Amino acid sequence: MKKEFYNTSGEKKLTIGHLYPDLMNIYGDRGNIIALKQRAFWRKIDVEIINISLGDELKEGIADIYFFGGGQDRSQITVASDLKRLKRTIKTDIENGTPALTICGGYQLFGHYYKDQQGKKLEGISIFDAYTIAGKVRMIGNIKIKTLPPLPQTQVLGFENHSGQTFLGKKEKPFGKVLAGFGNNPKSKLEGIIYKNAIGTYLHGSLLPKNPKIADWLLQKALERKYKGFELSPLNDDLEQETFLEAQTRI
Repeated sequence: MKKEFYNTSGEKKLTIGHLYPDLMNIYGDRGNIIALKQRAFWRKIDVEIINISLGDELKEGIADIYFFGGGQDRSQITVASDLKRLKRTIKTDIENGTPALTICGGYQLFGHYYKDQQGKKLEGISIFDAYTIAGKVRMIGNIKIKTLPPLPQTQVLGFENHSGQTFLGKKEKPFGKVLAGFGNNPKSKLEGIIYKNAIGTYLHGSLLPKNPKIADWLLQKALERKYKGFELSPLNDDLEQETFLEAQTRI
């Protein structure tokens, strides 16, 4: 298990558990880790990144935030087999309120299963009450959504590239409502999922650098669990807002 530590000489520390960074990291997904690290760093919060991959052990409560990116089909099959070892630990942490951001393949593997076009199922770890079925049409392009409660109300931009069509259980809450693009599937007009403090989404891009409200929501949830009464200090997000507005012109 590889660890990276960024010391600000601050009084507080955040540990990010990055699941399978060597196998699940396409379309700039690692930029989400960089955004979380930097936004914590600017606030004088020490950051430790734990890279968890094949065969690595994971203990409950070690990670304050989980991140799980997307990957190619072959990598996803390899990861799915290994992820079963970590199911109990991750599920316990999520049930206890540990925030998570899962993207594309990571989102699918946090659900019940992914079924390919031949009908073969790739089992997930059932943290999300959701399943995914391979479609014949690839859903690709820039996407814009409006977040839904309990997330802060904001518009979010990203880039999607998936053929999998994801369907949520009746009681599950989506990440947001699709304003432009596809989302979970062509019919629902909904994107992603949120369960407790865990988000599943198809938004690559990277998502967090140009959507700082979502990054800060994850940081706040993680730090308030660890340090009672903790409140994030505000940052100047003018540059992030400019990036958002520029990206919006492409939709």
